[in-house]
Amino acid sequence: MNGAATRSPTRLVTLFCVSEAASMAGFALVPSLLPQLSEQWSLSATEAGWLGGIFFLGYILAVPLLVGWTDRIDARRIYLAGAALSGAALAGFASFADSLAAAMFWWWLAGLGLAGTYMPGLKALTDRLPVAAQSRGTAFYTATFGVGAGLSYLWIELLRGLLPWPALFAAAAGGTALSLALVWRGVSPGQRPAPVAVAHRRWRSVLRDRRILAFCGGYFGHNWELFGFRGWLVAYLTWTHASSAHPWTSMPGLIAALATFLAVPASILGNEGAQRWGRSRWLNGVMPLSCALALVVAFSGGQSSRLLVPLVLVYALSMNLDSAALTAGLLTETAPEIRGTALALYSSIGFAGGFFGPVAFGVALDAFGRASDAGWAAGFVTLACGVAFGRWAIGQIGTMPATASHQ
Repeated sequence: MNGAATRSPTRLVTLFCVSEAASMAGFALVPSLLPQLSEQWSLSATEAGWLGGIFFLGYILAVPLLVGWTDRIDARRIYLAGAALSGAALAGFASFADSLAAAMFWWWLAGLGLAGTYMPGLKALTDRLPVAAQSRGTAFYTATFGVGAGLSYLWIELLRGLLPWPALFAAAAGGTALSLALVWRGVSPGQRPAPVAVAHRRWRSVLRDRRILAFCGGYFGHNWELFGFRGWLVAYLTWTHASSAHPWTSMPGLIAALATFLAVPASILGNEGAQRWGRSRWLNGVMPLSCALALVVAFSGGQSSRLLVPLVLVYALSMNLDSAALTAGLLTETAPEIRGTALALYSSIGFAGGFFGPVAFGVALDAFGRASDAGWAAGFVTLACGVAFGRWAIGQIGTMPATASHQ
């Protein structure tokens, strides 16, 4: 490839989407292996929740700095460094994770790597797209997060019975190497961004903008629900299969992959719906729907897997109808000179929800009984609480004056 390839918006979006999916090869390793790792290290549900959530704690610690830098240096450089760090973290997990403490360190470091690729990749993409293509480019890129996560669940499910878990982590490190090579060879270095206000002025502008804060709160609730669900889905289906064996739950990773793939059409559809019917109106409609379905799943644990699995898949689709609409809303309502800083705050607050969701689920599971319907119901109720908070936050936009960030 050469830089000329990136002059076409379609080819540029495709390259970044493929790179993103490759960089996420290891994304589902801990959620998919959580039952096995919990048994091997004798983890409580709360400890397992911390192991799943620590990934996002690493993310939120790094993302304000890394994404904020994209207002001053080419985001491509940050992306390449993040991909290299992800590969090193996955290789370190494969080689040195022999206890909960060691595993948490390496998984936390992998979260730092994601902080260097996901939102910086979006910034690198939108910086190279014409304005008219940015909203749809954002929708496809954010939807590809679901593709990458789904492929991660899928290949792990297919190989975990054939390879020891350290080998799976080592294989995932190869995906990050591919991602690094694609962006290195396929995306030309960009010009240094034009000088902007000093950092504290950019942050002050962002923190004073209530519309940006509302989108951040909505994203927090979205990720609380989404990653709490993804972090515990394989364990939930494994428990369901042990309680009542059924072919539909015999390969829980496959169901988790399908649930994650549904994020792609749902996210793209959500952005199109937001453009057609209005962003606030759309978000204020689909987020309560997801909340209601979380409660339905919570109190449907006694049903057969034949009914429960389709219900879980419908719920998985509903929780992604707000994703691209939230991110595109933030980008289109933020001035270009502070967009990186706004993305840093948005991503940091949002992925704090990604950390909180798995932990809250695990705490509820321990409190009400890991081996009972009540425990798993309590876990899903925490997901309903997450999206309910997001709905409340995004609903505040309707109470604000109609002033955009860039005005």
